[in-house]
This record gives sequence, C-alpha cells and structure tokens, in this order.
Amino acid sequence: MNKKILEEGNSIEIQFDKRGGLVPVIVQDVDSMEIVMQGWCNKLALETTLELGKATFWSTSRNELWTKGMTSGDYLEIVEILTDCDQDSLLYKVKMVGSGACHTKNASGTARKSCFYRKIENDQLKNMDK
Repeated sequence: MNKKILEEGNSIEIQFDKRGGLVPVIVQDVDSMEIVMQGWCNKLALETTLELGKATFWSTSRNELWTKGMTSGDYLEIVEILTDCDQDSLLYKVKMVGSGACHTKNASGTARKSCFYRKIENDQLKNMDK
C-alpha cells in the first residue's frame, strides 16, 4: 500500500505483517485516561475484540488467544479503538469492569488497576547492567 494513503487515507489496513503478525496494543481507561496495560494483537484477536466488545489479545507467553477477564471477571469493555499514523499499533479505550487490568495483586489481594505500578528511578538504571 502507498505510504501516503496508509498514513493519511481513510482505509484501515493494520500492518500485522510488520512484526510477524502482531501489533502492540496500549489499553487506556476511558474515564481516568490512565494507561492500564500493554498487550499484543493479531488479526484474530482484533476480530474477536470487535465481535465481543471486550479487549482480546494474543498471548505471546501461552501462544493463544485470550480475552481479558474470562477467568478473573475483570473485563475491559471496548469504547473505542484507534490506530496510529503507520497503522502498526492500536489503542483500546476501555471501560474497566471489575477490580483492575493487571493479573498481579496488591498487598490486600486485589487486582491492580494498572500494570504500570512501579516507577523507575535514575539510580535503579545504573544497577541494571550488573
């Protein structure tokens, strides 16, 4: 496809082939605007997301399709899906249903709202090479 048409046209042509069939998906809580997780999506995961209205991903660790919340009950209901200018990444704007988006739990045993709960400080970066 012509780059100008891809970047500026109205046609949706998600570039799944660019990274071996997967595109990154950023998930954002539509109410708080907080980024709650990042996942991977192939064509089947996107089709399933659109069909169910629930955020569905391709699990790179299990090599299978998974809809967030099927086991935990913590669903991510799709409000809007956007693609970036290169059509090689997606943004799911979601309404969170349940405790949180993260599969890990906080000290009280509740799912964390976001997978991004740790802040990296400069002095910690110095220790990464050791």
